[in-house]
Amino acid sequence: MRKGILEYCILLVLKDNRCYVSDLIEKLHESNLIVVEGTLYTLLNRLKKEGKLTYEWEESPKGPPRKYYKITPEGEVVLRFMTEAWDEMSNSVSHFKSNHSGDSLQESSNP
Repeated sequence: MRKGILEYCILLVLKDNRCYVSDLIEKLHESNLIVVEGTLYTLLNRLKKEGKLTYEWEESPKGPPRKYYKITPEGEVVLRFMTEAWDEMSNSVSHFKSNHSGDSLQESSNP
């Protein structure tokens, strides 16, 4: 589930801006999604192979060229489907949270 949420968040970040990996990690950390660079590179490579992302190299004044990732049109379609699924799931969970008191949930978790 976390992998799917991480993929969704990456696509959301890249929806409006292309991003360098360290910037992407920073944005994920800002929202308390802790991810190590190796995990992120693996996920980005998979998303690229699936056609959801692409990248472009850009010269850097501070060192070697940087790889900037951006979402593809196919990735935007996937993002729309993921957003619809997230909204449905979020609404369903919110329904259960609002219709069940916290006390009964705490009682059922105590031995």
